[in-house]
Amino acid sequence: MWTFVMFDLPVATPEQRHDYAVFRKRLLELGFTKLQYSVYARFLPSEEKAEAVVRRVREILPPEGQVRILEITGKQFEKMHVFYGTRQRPPENPPQQLELF
Repeated sequence: MWTFVMFDLPVATPEQRHDYAVFRKRLLELGFTKLQYSVYARFLPSEEKAEAVVRRVREILPPEGQVRILEITGKQFEKMHVFYGTRQRPPENPPQQLELF
């Protein structure tokens, strides 16, 4: 399951820029990867783990701005159309899961 965090935060004042930087840093600390400007994603192996991460994101929300969290399945993620300029590329692969025997 993929969890996306998309945000539009104000950066007009030094305090707002600080809040933006702290939020972005904390997303990275939670294991999110930047896909695009203000769009971060993380692959999680189960819905339960995704819900736990969503709770943690809610705990670090900045006081202003708009934040959206979207959860999609791996199959839905694979259907994403990705373009770099006019060239189409495949979407990112989920990380390999450790297999224990």
